[in-house]
Amino acid sequence: MAVSYDDAYNSSRMLSASITSLSNSRQQSSQIAKAYRQAAQLFLTRRLPEALSTIEPIIAPPPHDSNGADNGDLAAFAPVASASRGTRVKVWSFYLTFLNAVVDLGAEEGKHAFGSSRWKALVSKCRDGSVWEDVVRDGYASVEGDVDAEVVINLATLLLTHSPSQRLNQQRLEAYLSASANPTFDVSSHMQSSNYLQRRPSQHNTGTSTPRDLNTRLKLLELYTLHVLPRNEEWDYAREFISMSEILDDERKEAFLLALHSLKEEKEESEVREAKLRQQQQEQMEHRRKESETRRLEQSRAEDERRKREEENRRQPRGSDDTLRKVPPRQAPSISPRTSKPSKKIAQPPPGLYHRVSSAFNSMQRLISNTAHSMTANPMALFRTFLFLLAFILAFSRRDLRDRIMQILRKAWDKVRRTVGMGVKVSYI
Repeated sequence: MAVSYDDAYNSSRMLSASITSLSNSRQQSSQIAKAYRQAAQLFLTRRLPEALSTIEPIIAPPPHDSNGADNGDLAAFAPVASASRGTRVKVWSFYLTFLNAVVDLGAEEGKHAFGSSRWKALVSKCRDGSVWEDVVRDGYASVEGDVDAEVVINLATLLLTHSPSQRLNQQRLEAYLSASANPTFDVSSHMQSSNYLQRRPSQHNTGTSTPRDLNTRLKLLELYTLHVLPRNEEWDYAREFISMSEILDDERKEAFLLALHSLKEEKEESEVREAKLRQQQQEQMEHRRKESETRRLEQSRAEDERRKREEENRRQPRGSDDTLRKVPPRQAPSISPRTSKPSKKIAQPPPGLYHRVSSAFNSMQRLISNTAHSMTANPMALFRTFLFLLAFILAFSRRDLRDRIMQILRKAWDKVRRTVGMGVKVSYI
């Protein structure tokens, strides 16, 4: 009777623990799904820091209790490690997509959103490949072959996009392909967590159990052979790996090999184009350098000639320049009878009317006095003057003689006028 009671008690305790564990697992799965939805909504609205703070508690192991309390084997893994396969894939795929967006922000916007040190830490996870180790350690208890194939594809794509070297990417893919194709059954490591053990049986396959698994496996092989290995210049190894693959049939092998050959030809053509482009750029730079040198020499010669002209102008005598500057502008001379050199005297104001009348009477008085004196002193001069006037009157009384005299006078006047004009010009010059 006592034995039956103990058995019943033990059975009740095991059932209660199982129900409690199942209840806790369902509650935790609900919390993970809720956190994932909130983080995805924040990500879509570009609130990246809030999205990170929401998703981090479910992808990182919980902190150790400062009081030294033992939380059991759950403390070694992130909460997402005990979630269902579909939830795990969604959470880790979202986190890797988030990291890709953080890198794409750029330094200025990324540091503004997360701070300098935090942004650099997130970016370094993608560039040095450490995010792969974080996912395997925290989400899959450091068992490489247990990582979901979709998560591996996203990890390899992230490193292929942002890592400068694909060596780590190649090593991780090779380790995963080897571990998933040949799983190891380490019972001691598998028994570390009962929650983690609940999902282990579904992981022991080569990735080809279902059409979906086969399609995922083909994508993984394509990523490895047609993208990662060519980036590392492993063309021969990629060709050999495709030819010896047990997952690929003959038709797929031929398609993969043809795609690999096309990629190699494109790379070689791209290298030839880049070499030609570099050569053209070098030729253009050399041509521009020669043109610049030619322009510099021309400018130097022009500067030398300008200095020589300035020096010659400074050496010329200044007298000729002063003389040329003193010559007034040439003006047309005015033509008038009996023109003489222009007087430099300042014209005096005209005399008054009384002064002019007095001068006229004085002149007439001197003329009469001089005439009377001349007649008294020399009567023959008066007689000759009288004869000249008479001859002059008789000569002008004849028309033909008068016209001839006028013609002679006009000619004489023209000669006098031209002579005076030439004199004016000469004096002007």
